Amino acid sequence: MPTLLDGVKISAQIKSEVKAEVARLATQGIRPGLAAVLVGEVAASKIYVSNKVKTCAELGLYSELITPSASVTTEEMLDVIRALNDRDDIDGILIQLPLPKHVDTKALLDAVSADKDVDGFHPINAGRIQAGRPALAPCTPAGIIEILKRSDIPIAGAHAVVVGRSDIVGKPAAMLLLHEHATVTICHSKTRDLASVTRQADILVAAIGRAGFITPEMVKPGATIIDVGINRITDRAEFEKFFLGNTKREETFAAKGATLVGDVDPHAFALSSAYTPVPGGVGPLTIAMLMANTVRAAKLRRGIA
Repeated sequence: MPTLLDGVKISAQIKSEVKAEVARLATQGIRPGLAAVLVGEVAASKIYVSNKVKTCAELGLYSELITPSASVTTEEMLDVIRALNDRDDIDGILIQLPLPKHVDTKALLDAVSADKDVDGFHPINAGRIQAGRPALAPCTPAGIIEILKRSDIPIAGAHAVVVGRSDIVGKPAAMLLLHEHATVTICHSKTRDLASVTRQADILVAAIGRAGFITPEMVKPGATIIDVGINRITDRAEFEKFFLGNTKREETFAAKGATLVGDVDPHAFALSSAYTPVPGGVGPLTIAMLMANTVRAAKLRRGIA
């Protein structure tokens, strides 16, 4: 039977460690601080940010929620970011995405000080990661590494195949795996004979954003599957393709008219030695790694080991 890699459990471990480190820093008069910038009234974004602020409180971090209106201009937002960059009590700056279409998202993300970029999106942090220097890594790729390490899955010497080349997940995940001494192949929509490449993977990371894209025929028996995708499906035929006969999922779909599936067809998990479920796999690590990054930023800014 494949091992289910429990992201909820691993997330709790990381949060516990962060809480202990925050307490240790408090003895030195340091309280890591996170500023969350939430523009407008997007319901999902409000929930995400609320969860992040709540977690800060649980772990002892200082947090501040900044809520410009949806009509805010790019220049006004840049002023907000500049002010946060200058504040010594703020170690991390989070800009909740997506932003309104009239706001220049790239300009804002680039305006965040690289030393306070706890999302790990800044080009300077991308460069630091590539060079193997101390950096703030994007939360999801950093979470993938934590799942593998804490689950005692060997990375060094393994062939890791990353399907997806986004700046937020695919590319940094590949780089972090490379630094852990994996042999890494990055695949994408233009890869020829994709299945022949994915079947070589000891560690298969699916981050392409397409429901059930990785089928059983694309998986090497005994591989570890890391499913980064979170796709909401509402079509009955699509649901039956992935979950026919799954009583628990049937109940959820009947009650809500929707369910979640990753980028991996659930039938493929049976071939693996270990896998992350959706939900409950990689997702829970995101907030935990955001908290860890905020503490890391506080320490890096002060030259603390």
